[in-house]
Amino acid sequence: MTAQDYLDFAERFVGAIQSGDVATVRACYAPDAKLWHNSDGIEQTVDQNIKVLEWFIRTLPDRNYRVVRREALSDGFLQQHVLEATLPDGTKWAMDACCVIKMKDGLITRLDEYIDSAQSGALRSFGR
Repeated sequence: MTAQDYLDFAERFVGAIQSGDVATVRACYAPDAKLWHNSDGIEQTVDQNIKVLEWFIRTLPDRNYRVVRREALSDGFLQQHVLEATLPDGTKWAMDACCVIKMKDGLITRLDEYIDSAQSGALRSFGR
């Protein structure tokens, strides 16, 4: 894949998350992809991650990813963004995040997500 291919893929992938298109998100992952989060140190499978995504879509229906930086890497891309949404109690919320995505054969094989745990803590009272 070229650098532009990675950036185009990133646009489709993040767009699918933002729009709640779970089938497209799932199709972006290799079947054995691993997803890791700095906030808990746990490596998830695609199925585990999709369950979290479905909860996320229900809980934050107006989510918006404000991309601060997106760069192609030799084997994927990185994205720094601010996730903005309204919490179920009506509170405006934002969380800084950075993802490093590794790809092979046009699919995500690994996603490492770094989030601000202080900001993500606001989600705990809503079931996560």
